[in-house]
Amino acid sequence: MSAEQKHIAILGAGESGVGSAILAKKMGWNVFVSDRGVIKDRYKKDLQDHGIEFEEGKHSEERILTADKIVKSPGIPSTVPLIQDFLALGKKVESEIEFAHRYSKAKTICITGSNGKTTTTLLTHHILKKAGIKVGLAGNVGHSYAKQVAEEEVDWYVLELSSFQLEEMFEFKADIAMLLNITPDHLDRYEYDMQKYVDAKFRIIQNQTQAEWLIYNADDPILAKEIEKRKPAVQLAPFSIQQTEGMTAFVEAGKININIHNNFSMSIHELALKGKHNTQNSLASGIASRILEIRKESLRESLSDFVNVEHRMEFVAKVHGIEFINDSKATNVNSTWFALESMEKPTVWIVGGVDKGNDYSELVDLVKDKVKAIICLGDSNAKIIDTFSDCVETIVEAKSAMEAVAYGYRLAQKDETVLLSPACASFDLFENYEDRGNQFKQAVRSL
Repeated sequence: MSAEQKHIAILGAGESGVGSAILAKKMGWNVFVSDRGVIKDRYKKDLQDHGIEFEEGKHSEERILTADKIVKSPGIPSTVPLIQDFLALGKKVESEIEFAHRYSKAKTICITGSNGKTTTTLLTHHILKKAGIKVGLAGNVGHSYAKQVAEEEVDWYVLELSSFQLEEMFEFKADIAMLLNITPDHLDRYEYDMQKYVDAKFRIIQNQTQAEWLIYNADDPILAKEIEKRKPAVQLAPFSIQQTEGMTAFVEAGKININIHNNFSMSIHELALKGKHNTQNSLASGIASRILEIRKESLRESLSDFVNVEHRMEFVAKVHGIEFINDSKATNVNSTWFALESMEKPTVWIVGGVDKGNDYSELVDLVKDKVKAIICLGDSNAKIIDTFSDCVETIVEAKSAMEAVAYGYRLAQKDETVLLSPACASFDLFENYEDRGNQFKQAVRSL
């Protein structure tokens, strides 16, 4: 690195920002970290331990604009004036993933989609780890990719990538890319233009060649159409639960089949993850594993003993015969569709939060079929009430997890379910979806 290219500003001092700062310092950059909010104590300690200069509660614009490069938190949109001013100077703004990848020799499995990406990322990591591969877990889940690159290099990384992260990735190339599905989400970030969101997701295949792989869900109409339109010059591995013709992985006669390096099959009843959407997640992870030639016995074992992530269809407790399920991670309509679709008992549904341009109409039939009462948990519930008032007799509003759980306990009966699956972001009443899920679980346990 030339001397004049040494100044880097890192915006946001969370997991990715602090990890980027540690890697940048190690690689000889002059590092300045800036966070408009309050930096958590553990991140502050990390920065201090590494002798990295930082500020909180503001962005010193003059200082930041003199940097040669910005690495920004995925939560900061590119449209904010500070970023626009920096770009106008002809300088680069990139994501932690783009920055860290430059210093890593490891190969990558990169996973994106509107739904199921955390589960699929964790499942893929579980399979690789169990097979004895030296593997890291990063991106939207696990620890900072940059920090892992700085401290402990591995052979493979499994990276969960959001559209926000992909926006600031330019030279990055995935060895194996996975596109699980694309449904309307975060449209507020994309000027309510679905194609802009689709284009952001498809950045996961940029720079790929015939040497790399794209695993994709052939049942997703948007993906199928885009693949047909783009004709990417990569090795394609489509999977499906509806069709078998031309598929790398499919479901037939109650079995999943994966046709790479000889056929692998196992009963869907043996899979740890239940529900149609989870069968798709298992097929995607299975294809990646067989590309790496992981032994069939090892793959079979991993697919049957995987334990899913907290806040995703997580059983909390049974209280007087009423089952409570925490699906706080369902921050969009499509995630909630999957949750409701898998309900087998009459359900009291807790929904609401920060609406990201949601269209609830696609849930109407499921709600009529599965839901006996609705509890709105958010600051503005008018749209939810308006959409579902003809579907269920009872809709109530709650302003805390404790109040929502109390309503749920009152409205549900023995052998029924109370499901928290908000279909919305959580920032109106909670810190994040984890905080929402934890408060829900705490409230259930105090019944």
